[in-house]
Amino acid sequence: MSAPDGSPVGAEHSIGQLFASATTELSALVHDEIALAKAQLKQDVKRGAVGGGAFTAAGAVLIFSLPMLSFALAYGIRTWSNWNLAICFLLSFAANVLVAGVLALIGVVFAKKAKKGQGPQKVAASVKESASILRQAKPHHRQPQSADGTVEAVARSSS
Repeated sequence: MSAPDGSPVGAEHSIGQLFASATTELSALVHDEIALAKAQLKQDVKRGAVGGGAFTAAGAVLIFSLPMLSFALAYGIRTWSNWNLAICFLLSFAANVLVAGVLALIGVVFAKKAKKGQGPQKVAASVKESASILRQAKPHHRQPQSADGTVEAVARSSS
């Protein structure tokens, strides 16, 4: 059995080797924290884009559908009810505004979700936690040797 650097488990390491190993592990931790921050920011940006897209869709529906939908709906109401044509056009417009309002509401919901995104705050808390753990780290005591002079291996798990 060997350690990650290829040396046998239990072999004594120099201070330089231990420092190099700790530096490598710390560098990997920092890279992982940066990758996590990027992933969380990407998710927040995606939510904001969906909200912006919903607002754009609301505007497009209101602008582009008004002429055709208004005429079709107004004449449909006129055929169904025999009301004055002006009232039918007002009802048609109200229906289009209602659709645009629902799309705008969807946009607001997604914009609030994007604003509440806690990606950077979670990463900062994780980095602080890692730093506090590293500050509290104490050197390990030498492991006792067995009667034949070999060092007993102790399995450690990482969280």
